[in-house]
Amino acid sequence: MRLKPVLAGGLAAGLLLTSLAEAQIRNAPPPRALEFAAYIFAAANVCGYRIGVDEFDALLQKQGVKAADVGPRGPFGGKVQTIFALMSNQMQLNREQACLAVAGEYGPEGNVTKNVLLPPAMEGAPAESKPPAEAKPAQ
Repeated sequence: MRLKPVLAGGLAAGLLLTSLAEAQIRNAPPPRALEFAAYIFAAANVCGYRIGVDEFDALLQKQGVKAADVGPRGPFGGKVQTIFALMSNQMQLNREQACLAVAGEYGPEGNVTKNVLLPPAMEGAPAESKPPAEAKPAQ
C-alpha cells in the first residue's frame, strides 16, 4: 500500500520536471539569433570593427532576444561563446576576405543592415565623446 503514494509522488515530480524543462526550452532564443550574435562578435574580434550598439540591439530585438541574454554573462553566453570561437577561427583562416564580406553585410554601407559594424577607431584620433584633455606641465 505504501508503494502507490511513492509511485504517484514520483510520477508527479517527473511530470513537473518535464514541464519545467520544456518551459526552459520554449524560452530559449532561436539558434539563428545566437549565431548572429556570435558572428558580429567574431567580426569585431577578428577584423577590429566596433559594434554599433543601437543597431545590434535592434536586430536582436527583432529576433526576440536581449543583448544581455547573449552577452558573456548572460544565460546563453556560453552557447554564443562556443559558436564565436568556431567562427573566429574560421574567419582568421581567410581574414581579409572574411572582413570584407562581413563589412559588406553589416558595415556602414551594408546590404543586410547598415552600421551594425563600424570601422575600427583610429589610434591617434581623440575620442568623440570626451573633450580633449588639457596639457598639464610636469611637476
